Amino acid sequence: MSSAVRSALALAIGARIPVLLWGGAGLGKSSAVREMALAAGLPCETVIASIREPSDFAGLPVIADNGTSVHFAPPVWASRLAEAGQGVLFLDEISTAPPAVQAALLRVVLERTVGDLELPPEVTVVAAANPPEQAADGWDISPPLANRFCHLDWDLSATEWAEGVVAGFAQPTVPELPGEPLRRELSGARASIAAFVTARSHLLHSHPGNEAAAGQAWPSPRSWDMAARLVAAGRVIGAEDKVEALLVAGSVGAGAAAEFLAWREDLDLPDAEDVLRDPASFRLPDRGDRAYAALASLTAAVLADNTAARWEAAWAAISAAAGSQHADIAVAAVRTLTAHRPDGAVPPPDVLLKMAPVLRTAGLFERLTGGRSRS
Repeated sequence: MSSAVRSALALAIGARIPVLLWGGAGLGKSSAVREMALAAGLPCETVIASIREPSDFAGLPVIADNGTSVHFAPPVWASRLAEAGQGVLFLDEISTAPPAVQAALLRVVLERTVGDLELPPEVTVVAAANPPEQAADGWDISPPLANRFCHLDWDLSATEWAEGVVAGFAQPTVPELPGEPLRRELSGARASIAAFVTARSHLLHSHPGNEAAAGQAWPSPRSWDMAARLVAAGRVIGAEDKVEALLVAGSVGAGAAAEFLAWREDLDLPDAEDVLRDPASFRLPDRGDRAYAALASLTAAVLADNTAARWEAAWAAISAAAGSQHADIAVAAVRTLTAHRPDGAVPPPDVLLKMAPVLRTAGLFERLTGGRSRS
């Protein structure tokens, strides 16, 4: 197992993205998770999923109010995490949990809800599973549950084990991700993924078609958004490319991830911040997917720091699309900007004149010009 996998796990915990570690018994998955949580000062609650009942996650029904209502009481481990306000919920042996328990875990993993108790946002869910051929009396992970995780393969070479036994196993630090930088990076990451999915629409939701493959990572709107959050977190801390590649593949599958990363590498887009500083320098790419990506990145940059000056600069840059073969692509950008117009911001008159056909197509001309005709 490369150090990249451990770094990917640490980054996912810091980003509060559910992770599922796949690896054979005895490879140290459980100890690695507990040690990583301990080093980060996070309480870690270990729950063996294979010996639990659905009510251990859906909540134990308790009759209240003189028999007029039923509450679903959370188990003690959930109450401890809620009281701590942060931590790691480690679900071990999840591949030997029966289907009814896996169904009960759906809300726990996605919404961090146990019974009637909502766990704090600072609680991260990490699970571990043995491959089906090594799991005694195991089941495939159900597709709805699998699609809620970032999947990472956990392995251990003889050399790494020997070095770890002698010198100790290195544990990467769980990063702290400041809210404002993460929010800015998330806008850009979502813009690039949205552009890619627009160009490769068949990859928006691509169920593998068989239960075994669907128990791993595959593309869906939910997993693409998870990939965007992980890409953004990686950019905040300057993660290595191989760590980012592991996390994207763990979210949407190796095939879709490879296609996205190659497509993004090939884009060669202008920096959105450079464009906002000098809108006149912007030239809309000729290729349709590049044009969409450039405009999506530009609008995402504006929304991340939406001042009147930046909003107006974006309009000046987007006007480059008005007379091009990609004028229809500009419609999405102008709709987004119009919906997030900051106080005091006014599109430059010459830009409105140039973009009149696009604005009319988008149904925004009357709204932005007050119905005034421009000729």
